[in-house]
Amino acid sequence: MPKQIAMLVRDRQEEALRMALGMTLLEDTIDVYILDGPVERSEDNIMNIETMKEMGMNLYTNFFDGSPGLAYVSTEAMAKRLPVYDLVLPY
Repeated sequence: MPKQIAMLVRDRQEEALRMALGMTLLEDTIDVYILDGPVERSEDNIMNIETMKEMGMNLYTNFFDGSPGLAYVSTEAMAKRLPVYDLVLPY
């Protein structure tokens, strides 16, 4: 049975985004929340975010910097969303 998973990303963004993509192999629903800072503009991050969007994954941030592909959600709104997930992974 597919699970709903939230991945909270603060540090090691490249590794966290790669891991979130890998978890899609289990056909779970993965939502990624990038917290408290901008997305690092590395080639790997850009490619991973593009792939996530193509796969229909949801990407959110509480740091509004106009990053393409990320929806802004306040920290308070994020906190209210987390109880609906089966699993929350801080990274």
